Amino acid sequence: MAFDLITIPCLTDNYAYLLRCTTTGEVAVIDVPEAAPIKAELDARGWTPSQVWLTHHHYDHIDGLPDLLAAYPAKVFGAKADQHRLPDLDVALSEGDSFALGDLTAEVIDVSGHTIGHIAFFVPAAKAAFTADSLMALGCGRLFEGTAAQMWDSMQKMLKWPDDTVICSGHEYTASNAKFALTVDPDNPDLISRSEMITAARSKGQPTVPSILSTERATNPFLRPDDPAIRATLGMQTASDTDVFAEIRKRKDNF
Repeated sequence: MAFDLITIPCLTDNYAYLLRCTTTGEVAVIDVPEAAPIKAELDARGWTPSQVWLTHHHYDHIDGLPDLLAAYPAKVFGAKADQHRLPDLDVALSEGDSFALGDLTAEVIDVSGHTIGHIAFFVPAAKAAFTADSLMALGCGRLFEGTAAQMWDSMQKMLKWPDDTVICSGHEYTASNAKFALTVDPDNPDLISRSEMITAARSKGQPTVPSILSTERATNPFLRPDDPAIRATLGMQTASDTDVFAEIRKRKDNF
């Protein structure tokens, strides 16, 4: 199925996305950290969005919405569980819901952990998932509201997606995430290689987001608390996956 996927840098290290069904021309904006760069991209392409998808309530994902809606009166989609903290929603969503963008179908997944009520959008036909601050390139979001158990549960949901899923996360944190990952998984050749590529890309001002789920499976320690090498480094060979995940998250918080 034909689609266009555009990554838009916003603020200092945020990303917004445009997803377009090329069959119908319908366009969605995913998260609105600020309006100006999104409007500039839309205007340059001659696109008019009909939908805005919000992943969670943090200001750096929603603050640009009023200015964007003033230019493009699109319908706003977001989590029913987070409705009290989000801008006014036209469509309130829960896990298991799905909806259409032209000929594309988006599936809604609760990925609470970073916040309670954080959702991700998985679009199978586009092989893309919009994960914002849940699953990130070589990382996961800090647990501001949820528990490690909740976030690990969310990670396991996302691990069920196909290997070639494009992970559209919310921030350019990959370089710092790589430095941390090497402290808990220092002998992983895939991680070492990826870290070198990240350093090279950032030195040229190139983005490291989106990423591919197969790459995250091989290198992201937050998806691999069952990995024997990571467990050995942490001295947690017999611990539960949840406890290992919690220790990795704790170490990242203090890194």
